[in-house]
Amino acid sequence: MSHFSNIKTQIRNLDSLKSALTDLGIDWKDESKTVKGYQGNTRTAEVVIEQDNNYDIGFSWNGAEYELVADLEYWQQPLTVDGFLRQVTQRYAYNTVRNEAGKQGFQVTEEQKNDDGSLRLVVQRWSA
Repeated sequence: MSHFSNIKTQIRNLDSLKSALTDLGIDWKDESKTVKGYQGNTRTAEVVIEQDNNYDIGFSWNGAEYELVADLEYWQQPLTVDGFLRQVTQRYAYNTVRNEAGKQGFQVTEEQKNDDGSLRLVVQRWSA
């Protein structure tokens, strides 16, 4: 019996996900593509985060979004699952906004981290 849990996200862009994990200092791999779990069970994932206890976590494409895949009984991250996903989602949104703004000719002119942990970005585009 598999112990894996699949947790839905709103993450759809793999490059922004990878950037978010890097921003957070999380060591991730995309070459192994296998999340290891209880009793040798595995799941395929596009991004794998290895844990010291040999029970990995990862992000797997379900056809619509990247789901967090993990055996939650062996979660070994400094944050809870919800806290981890909140941080990843915030950095994902940040990277997505920066990338999309750049594609549309905008530049980030101001970044501000608020006391509540939220981020404020100001973008502008010069026209002739």
